Amino acid sequence: MTQPPLWSPSPDRIRASQLDAFRRRIEREEGIALPDSRALWRWSVAASDRFWSALWDEAGVIGERGERIVRDPDRMPGARWFPDARLNFAENLLRRRDETPALVFRGEHGARRELSWQALHAEVARVRAALQAEGVAAGDRVAAWLPNVPEAVAIMLACTSLGAVFTSCSPDFGVQGVLDRFGQVEPRILFGVDAYFYGGKRHPVLPRLAEVASALPSAARVVVVPYGGGEDALDGVRDAVWLDDFAPPAGEAGEIAFERFPFDHPLYVLYSSGTTGPPKCIVHGAGGTLLQHLKEHRLHTDVRPGEGLFYFTTLGWMMWNWLASGLASEATLHLYDGSPFHPKPGVLFDYVAEEGTRVFGTSAKFIDAARKAGLEPARSHDLSRVRTILSTGSPLVPESFDWVHAHVKSDVQLASISGGTDIVSCFVLGDPTAPVHRGEIQAPGLGMAVDVFDDAGRPVRGEKGELVCTKSFPSMPLGFFDDPDGARYRAAYFERFPGVWCHGDFVEISEHGGFVVHGRSDAVLNPGGVRIGTAEIYRQVEGLDAVEEALVIGQDWQGDVRVVLFVRLREGRTLDDDLVNAIRTRIRSNASPRHVPACVLQVPDIPRTRSGKIVELAVREVVHGRPVKNLEALANPEALEAFRDRPELRADPGPA
Repeated sequence: MTQPPLWSPSPDRIRASQLDAFRRRIEREEGIALPDSRALWRWSVAASDRFWSALWDEAGVIGERGERIVRDPDRMPGARWFPDARLNFAENLLRRRDETPALVFRGEHGARRELSWQALHAEVARVRAALQAEGVAAGDRVAAWLPNVPEAVAIMLACTSLGAVFTSCSPDFGVQGVLDRFGQVEPRILFGVDAYFYGGKRHPVLPRLAEVASALPSAARVVVVPYGGGEDALDGVRDAVWLDDFAPPAGEAGEIAFERFPFDHPLYVLYSSGTTGPPKCIVHGAGGTLLQHLKEHRLHTDVRPGEGLFYFTTLGWMMWNWLASGLASEATLHLYDGSPFHPKPGVLFDYVAEEGTRVFGTSAKFIDAARKAGLEPARSHDLSRVRTILSTGSPLVPESFDWVHAHVKSDVQLASISGGTDIVSCFVLGDPTAPVHRGEIQAPGLGMAVDVFDDAGRPVRGEKGELVCTKSFPSMPLGFFDDPDGARYRAAYFERFPGVWCHGDFVEISEHGGFVVHGRSDAVLNPGGVRIGTAEIYRQVEGLDAVEEALVIGQDWQGDVRVVLFVRLREGRTLDDDLVNAIRTRIRSNASPRHVPACVLQVPDIPRTRSGKIVELAVREVVHGRPVKNLEALANPEALEAFRDRPELRADPGPA
């Protein structure tokens, strides 16, 4: 029996949404009937040139659009969107100059700061003037190794106002992890920090900054943001200067003269996780990023001027770039830096309640951790201002949907979203005019020809397959850095199905037309030739009270593959026969006998990337005795030792 929606928008809410207003506008202008948002999506894909042109007008993009909308639309890769357009990314984000708040920042150590639009503009102007004095010009790279503080936003805007390319990492990255990234793009200027705060501790950065600076000869200047107090000496860091000594005082920098660049002028370099080799340096264009984020913020998330937009993120995750673009929709960005569980588990809910956040974004892992910690924010916090909760980073299991509506807020749109660093945006995401079904992502992105293919490249419904996009879109990467003929770029996304973007997610389209992500394709299990998504197993195992989290891999075994499950248990629990049997029974009953692990083993920790994603591939390499190529990509590489040379994985445990 089909389950009713977990949440549905009221008719008034639908009518008041920016998405529905856009739908009605297209109906009038095109002279066609588009009864709902799914019909609008079908039109946006079929008439993609008219859709993206209409979106430019709807979003009020500042710049010259030009006559042509797209050149070579059928080439993928190779299409060029808005080939005659000229714009400046920072000009579009700095469209206000008043005294209302543009940024509100809080740190776990108690700091709170607020910058008005006018103050942000002044900060950008002075950093920009200093960059110009250093000779930074269009196309130069500027790197930021910073926490999620207001200065990071200002530095990004100063760089992009000049047409320079901004790239970033968070300060928890180790020296080699930073060099694996910044070393490839050779930044002209390096921004760093003296220290950051996490888990109740002050973590010095200057000793590591000295190592990074000495290994980056391209950086002519190292500029240090005094977030940790500004009391440490910079003597050990070559060519280092404090930010206030680098940039002229506010008010002396003058006005910003925004030069406009082509639509596909490079804006950001983002990095793949790098868990199987050196991270890929993915170059994103200014116009495509801006237009895609305006669409996702205004139409899919209904972000409005003056509203608080918050995503719990660091500068090492693409969600920071996504959040920063909220300024183009005139939102007030709510920034937080520190642990989401310090000084107490509900600190993010404190922030959201006290600042009146309207859109609260976080990770599926945070929601699951809050659920397992027994939090009940609906009883402890005033969340009346929260309209939408966003979740990404990994699949959000149905039980977490239930928990949010039961224990956080019943009348809230819970929008699971999915895309990636590869497109600095989403393929599938929320729809404020449509119902939410537990365990499902609501809709494909407008203008995104999203589909699911089987192994033969045929569209499938009601069964699992590869997430693909069959038509070009403006936020496709410009390519990879230092990949002059585009060979590595094409190999990454277009080899599986020529002329089609294959994203690498194992996905299913539901009976409601929503999307269920079952895990990464390269982590899919294949025992006996049956493909099993890892998320299906995690949902069952992590539903047990004793299990904090889990990681599952396929181990090569006797000419086939067997499923091996690792679990991290709640404090004080041990993995005995009763718990192993409970795990296997739950998986067999609620998934299938094919999903049942041959081995279940306890580990003290689960390895993950610095953006919080678990790393099945690294564990698989360790279990098979192969080297992990890039330990610096992991937040806790020491956790891998618990998976190495396990005697249980050299013996046959018998039938599961």
